[in-house]
Amino acid sequence: MLTLNNIEVIYNEVILVLKGMSLQVPEGKIVGLLGSNGAGKSTTLKAISGLLKPEDGEVTDGSIKFMGEAIHHKDAAEIVRMGIFQVMEGRRVFEHLTAEENLLAGGYTRRERDLSSDLEMVYSYFPRLKERRHQTAGYLSGGEQQMLAIGRALMAQPRLMLLDEPSLGLAPMLVLEIFGIIKRINQEQGTTILLVEQNANLTLGVADYAYIMENGRIVLEGYPEDLRQNADVREFYLGLTEVGQRKSYRDVKHYKRRKRWLS
Repeated sequence: MLTLNNIEVIYNEVILVLKGMSLQVPEGKIVGLLGSNGAGKSTTLKAISGLLKPEDGEVTDGSIKFMGEAIHHKDAAEIVRMGIFQVMEGRRVFEHLTAEENLLAGGYTRRERDLSSDLEMVYSYFPRLKERRHQTAGYLSGGEQQMLAIGRALMAQPRLMLLDEPSLGLAPMLVLEIFGIIKRINQEQGTTILLVEQNANLTLGVADYAYIMENGRIVLEGYPEDLRQNADVREFYLGLTEVGQRKSYRDVKHYKRRKRWLS
């Protein structure tokens, strides 16, 4: 469905962020993209969704294809109309609108005028939003705003949903709930999802396939069960030693110099 082939992204004509980035997202699957801060994960999503230009970034090499059609030179509005919808890091809800008005705004590209059935579908995944549908979005909790952002994306009936750090700043129990709902959406609605995260354990629990990114390029990829058994992934992303003991920060703080796949 989505293919990134050896793409290069430069900001301000001088700052090279993505360096030959390649990945594939098959239709109907959840694909995880893991990496630490500054690895280039969010830039990858912005390259897909056409949001590089406002930040003086551009794809300078390679190609991004969606359903066989090149999209790396299209603008964001056209990409949304093709069925790609990004849930931004930090939620980005319309704070002065109600929760339901936010959801309806997500369907602005739809031709249908009656979105009531889609609202009920969103409320079935997020009952808390139905309880707070008339509440101003800016007064919702962080977890409720994240639910709202995902629900707003669903209202657009996306073929591909890009999720940028949905666990950011949320309590562990809420994160578990939201990841469970993400898995249900994929299974029940057939929505293809590219999930960008730092939380490797949760991502490998819901993804069908995953990539690990460092310094603007893919350094490792595989099925979740294989990555969980990889000694480097266990140590550097799951925080476990080879004998299954959790490592201290002191033990792993210099991990970048010791990563075998970068040697």
